[in-house]
Amino acid sequence: MAGLSAGGVDFGAIIERIQVREVKKRILLASPRGFCLGVDRGVKILESAINNEKGVVYVRKEIVHNVPLINYFKARGAVFVKEVDEIPNGCAVVFSTHGVAPSAREKAAARNLKVIDATCPLVTKIHEEAVKFKNHGYAIVLIGIPNHPEIIGTYMQAPDNTHVIQDENDFGKLDGIDGSRVAWLSQTTLDADVTKRIAGRLREKFPALKDPPRDCICRATKERQAAVKAIAGECDLFVAVGSEKSSNTRRLAEIARKSGAKRVVRVDTPEELDGMDFSFVNTIGITSGASVEEKQVRGVVSRLAGVGFNRAEERVLGEITATADGEI
Repeated sequence: MAGLSAGGVDFGAIIERIQVREVKKRILLASPRGFCLGVDRGVKILESAINNEKGVVYVRKEIVHNVPLINYFKARGAVFVKEVDEIPNGCAVVFSTHGVAPSAREKAAARNLKVIDATCPLVTKIHEEAVKFKNHGYAIVLIGIPNHPEIIGTYMQAPDNTHVIQDENDFGKLDGIDGSRVAWLSQTTLDADVTKRIAGRLREKFPALKDPPRDCICRATKERQAAVKAIAGECDLFVAVGSEKSSNTRRLAEIARKSGAKRVVRVDTPEELDGMDFSFVNTIGITSGASVEEKQVRGVVSRLAGVGFNRAEERVLGEITATADGEI
């Protein structure tokens, strides 16, 4: 419909232009986000080891999947290795939060290494459940990303009993299993809804399927996913801060996309946003993976303030706390 006019002036068009001009660019900060308890514990364990151990502190694999944080610890003198075979006899080694196979502990003992275990307590409990299922003669269906260090560590607790699947497309790998004694476990950082769906489909295949005695998806993961779902539909752009290797960060980005965000990007550092076209973006959502420090998020927020996004709202699962313009 044409705008109202008088004397050739299109007032509708003027009003529309004013409305567009007055839209405030804003940031929605999903909360909770960032460090979970297991990551916070692991980072503190490594920090303490660097401060208190004599000589070089070695770390098997990445303590957590966070590129800036790994670089920080390297600058502090920590040496990251793929396997304990690379560590000189008698040195201190920190095991990552993702957990390790029993063979890694055996090799460490053989080399007389001082083991400082930063494994997430929930991952340790899942390892224990895998051993219990094995001892009771169960086949174990382990849901997760096959090459992820957490899945490798869990699989190796009971390799002869465990079958790793990523989704329903892998169900063919389960043919021939005795359906009367089957249990399932999962990686702790998966999409909670997707994992529930896969478990439901598993039960259709194996009606006697035994559930884990406790939820495998960690509470922090579920809370962060719920926070993203709550705001994604309002966002023209959604930024998930975290490393490519971070399973939980990738899940947050996927959930933002599925929950209505028009565009989703994952970044490790604020500099990765440079050169991005924000001309059609009014609302940006931000979350961060469970291995991301809050100062990394603040760095992204500051970068966005430089391109006009000076207003931030902390969204705590539906609650709003507005930050005054220009005070980010």
